[in-house]
This record gives sequence, structure tokens and C-alpha cells, in this order.
Amino acid sequence: MLIKPLTILDDHYQDLNNDGADVIQGLTQTPKKLPAKYFYDDHGSELFEQICELPEYYPTRTEAWILSQYADEIAQITGCSELVELGSGSSTKTRLLLDAYQKIADSCRYLPIDVSGGILKTSVLQLQKKYPDFSIHGLLGTYEQALTHLESNYLQSRMLFFLGSSMGNFSLQECDKFLSQIAHTLKPGDYFLFGIDLQKPTAILEAAYNDSQQVTAAFNLNMLSHLNWRFQGNFDLNLFTHQAIYNQADTQIEMYLHCQESHCVSLDILNLKSFFSSRRKHSHRNFS
Repeated sequence: MLIKPLTILDDHYQDLNNDGADVIQGLTQTPKKLPAKYFYDDHGSELFEQICELPEYYPTRTEAWILSQYADEIAQITGCSELVELGSGSSTKTRLLLDAYQKIADSCRYLPIDVSGGILKTSVLQLQKKYPDFSIHGLLGTYEQALTHLESNYLQSRMLFFLGSSMGNFSLQECDKFLSQIAHTLKPGDYFLFGIDLQKPTAILEAAYNDSQQVTAAFNLNMLSHLNWRFQGNFDLNLFTHQAIYNQADTQIEMYLHCQESHCVSLDILNLKSFFSSRRKHSHRNFS
């Protein structure tokens, strides 16, 4: 089995089902807001991989350096655990951990979880070639679906890891719910490896999300393209501009799309019409 969707447990790849209720909720409130998961269709995932290589975007290379220094020690502490990664993407940094586990065990089980089927399938194929003795199966779904799906009666110990500072995508209530799910998924003796950024000077943080090549802008705007193809929408990306700011009061990066011309957008599958007024901020937070 290569890709194991959380909604259909068979050998066939199928995109994640989504009824769009969160889109309806987000586009009918003031200010409008969209969940960060809509960044990650296949093209969005490709753009994020490009972001990770940008000179302004320090989190990925910093986290990779930390893992390069401590992966062997992590493997020694946990032993041959079942490895479960939330938001795996290309699993690039994870290979540092897999290399370390390969030194201490002939075989390990790795479950990468992502909402983007394209990048998940590609990374699993690459990893199966690189680590032929490992059991590697991709799970297609959201964090919530994954944590609900994962069995709690597994035999070996488990290390669940959540890298990339993506906790910043959550509200305080969502953080509480997420961490409660983590606690429910793990049992005494398991491990949770958690990546989170520290506060930096505003100039460094804002540069990381307003890069000179405008890849992050394309990534932000691609969310509208994602809604167009998924829900038969008619967003015109030329009518929106990107901005990212650091909110010092809430200590979070906020990504905005500014509407440049008042107009109405339709999402036919959702039977939704949403009015956008000129220069109003329509936001979604991202700190990954």
C-alpha cells in the first residue's frame, strides 16, 4: 500500500473528501478568514517547498541544522519507535531522522501524513527506494483526521513529530484541542517531537513571509486557485494582493489578501456567493 487515505481504507489513491463547511464559515464572517490547510493543494505544496529554499526563510534550514546535530541522540533515546509525522510534505528534514534510525535498527515504520496527495505520493515513492527495509505508508488527511484515525493499541512505542512551527496556524482553542488529541493518541512511554519558532526582530520575521522573489505571495494567492478548482469558484487572483505582518501583541505572523476592487465571488459546489469590498483585509494566519 502506497497512499492510505483516511476516508477510504483501500489501495487506491483518492483525494481527500471535503464538504467545504469551513470555507462557508470563513467567507461569511467578518473579517473573512480561511483555514491554512487550503494552502496545500499540489501546486501550493510545490510553492512551499520553494519557500523553504529562500534566503529569507530561515525556519527550515535552522530546523534542519538542529536535526543534523541531534538526530542520532533522538534515535538513541526513543529506540526503534513507530514514527508518525504530521504535515510531512516532502519529508526532506525527516530523512535526517530516518538516517539516524537506520543506524540503530534494521527496520522501522514511518507514517507521513499530509493533505496534499501529490507531494505525499512522490515523497513516499522516494523514501521507499532510499529506505527499502523500512515500512513506509502515506496517510492522506488533515491533522484532526490523522489523530482520530491512529490506533492507540499499537504494540511498539511511538514518536509523533510535528515540525515546521506550524502550531502558529492555530487559534488558542485550536491549540488546546490539537494538544489534547496528541495526548490521546500517545500512551505513557511514547514521544512527541515538536518544532516551534522563537520570537525574532520584526524585520526578520516579516522578510521571511514577504520574500523578494514573491514566492510567498504566489503561495498565498494560490489558496484562491485551490478554492476555484475544488469548489468551482471564480476568484480572480489579479484582484488581490499579498501582505504578511508580524502581530507583536499576539506574537504571530498574519498573512493577508487585500481586495483591490469590490466584487462578488461564487463557489458553485458550495452554493455560496461572497462579496469582497475594496481594500478590506481577508486573512488567514500562517507561521510555518
